Amino acid sequence: MENASLTGALRVPELVIITGLSGSGKGTVLKAIEDLGYYSVDNLPMDLVEKFAELTQTSAQIHAAALVVDIREGEALERFPALYAKLRRKIQTRLIFLEADDSTLVRRFSETRRPHPLGQKESVAHSVRTERKALETIRGLADIIVDTSKFNVHDLRAWMQEKLKGSGQSPTIALYVTSFGYRHGVPTDSDLVFDVRFLPNPNYIPEYKHKTGRNAKVAKFIRSFPQTMEFMDRVADLLRYLMPHYIEEGKSYLTVSFGCTGGHHRSVMIAEEIAKRLKSASYTAKIVHRDIAKPV
Repeated sequence: MENASLTGALRVPELVIITGLSGSGKGTVLKAIEDLGYYSVDNLPMDLVEKFAELTQTSAQIHAAALVVDIREGEALERFPALYAKLRRKIQTRLIFLEADDSTLVRRFSETRRPHPLGQKESVAHSVRTERKALETIRGLADIIVDTSKFNVHDLRAWMQEKLKGSGQSPTIALYVTSFGYRHGVPTDSDLVFDVRFLPNPNYIPEYKHKTGRNAKVAKFIRSFPQTMEFMDRVADLLRYLMPHYIEEGKSYLTVSFGCTGGHHRSVMIAEEIAKRLKSASYTAKIVHRDIAKPV
């Protein structure tokens, strides 16, 4: 199913079901939704889901509800697709599926030192692959699929609350503008990559060598070339054109990366300027200078 947005006026009553891979942030999303006034339940047994959904329709105190259903259900999870189809015929129900790439999930389990729900007989990496395969059918039912690999807890919470505010606001997208050095490799999480090595390099000017593109004199030097200004104008126009289309498609985040040789001067200045232009167009852009602290 094509990913759908969760924006727009909240129709009452509503049931949101959160599912997905262990370590993908289901608990964070549930708490974010609860703070918006949803009656929330984590790890509700499968046999009680239908009864819970019925109660949300009859209770005067519950205007919207959310619950988590995931791999902890064990074999009972096989009944979920049929149950979900039944619920949708009765009430307004939406399914959010959270996921992340394997390396991110393994890292999160390592940082929290918590065991994977599938047990400790196999490695976490093996359990992640097993769980991903087990949830393929449920993933295909989702109204919205969110890859949380690039989100920290705070970003995910803020993004989900923005999606579910129900205040008629326009859909949003988490935007990351990254600078990097090609000598250190292209960031693997890049969606769009622009090579700015065609611009004159301040690294060869002794006064600028150990400064960065955030320095006013370095930035002024890079801007002094007409190709710099034309490049930034064209890229900013392209991104302003693309953003509404990415949002409409349901993309939850976008990483735009600018690379120069070392990631200190040109890419840094360009990333700062493009982020500023996107902010002026009412987009929230987070700047990441990946290689700015590495040796020149």
